[in-house]
Amino acid sequence: MTSPLAGPADAAGPAGGRRPLRGAVALVTGGAGGIGAAVVEALEAAGARTAVLDQEDALERAAPAHPPAGERLLLDCDVTDAAGVEAAVREVAERAGRLDVVVNCAGTAAIAPALELDLAGWERTLRVNLTGSFLVSRAAAPHLARAGGGRIVGIASQAASVALPGHAAYAASKAGLLGMTRTLALEWGPLGITVNTVSPTVVLTPLSRPNWDNPAGDALRAQIPVGRFAEPGDVAAAVVYLAGPGAAMVTGHDLVVDGGYTIR
Repeated sequence: MTSPLAGPADAAGPAGGRRPLRGAVALVTGGAGGIGAAVVEALEAAGARTAVLDQEDALERAAPAHPPAGERLLLDCDVTDAAGVEAAVREVAERAGRLDVVVNCAGTAAIAPALELDLAGWERTLRVNLTGSFLVSRAAAPHLARAGGGRIVGIASQAASVALPGHAAYAASKAGLLGMTRTLALEWGPLGITVNTVSPTVVLTPLSRPNWDNPAGDALRAQIPVGRFAEPGDVAAAVVYLAGPGAAMVTGHDLVVDGGYTIR
């Protein structure tokens, strides 16, 4: 099976726009809201057919915004359940006929000073952000290889590279994701699979935006050279690049989308 991601994009979309993912099938975990929803929409705009893996309650809340049945596959999936992940990824590949792109957006965060962080919060954060990304990537790799190669993109964070108060569990999970990504890139390169991450700064999703509309948010924003936080579309654009044929020679890389915060 030939991969649509093997070389430079040349497919034209509406109004002369490019559709570099035309013919590709993309799976997005945590795709029912926030960054994940923006990623799904951007992948579809680039020509991909998409499958959203998220928990049932999230899928139900997002249902009014979903396209008509048949245009987007929605599957209830807990990324920490190994058997459930294997079944969901297999269903996507079987129903779509192939799998080309996987984006690990599912995530959570237990934010508290390290001395106050309980073990349950620590374990849940690592289980969703790191173990979940591993389980999905591992389940998807054989399907990507059978499609002639593909892309895996994980959503990491600036917290993987710089210290942020109250982020011990979250930082550990995202730093672990960077290390795992480099190893998977090395092991799976011969299969035609590239593995990369995107590390955003604060992203103003509908749920997070009110949390930063205060003096603390103003102070953090002032430390970002470009003078603003990220929007979900900023992250989605980076994902589409890494998922597309133009990034065929990019692997084991962390693309930082932070307006310059971590260069200080």
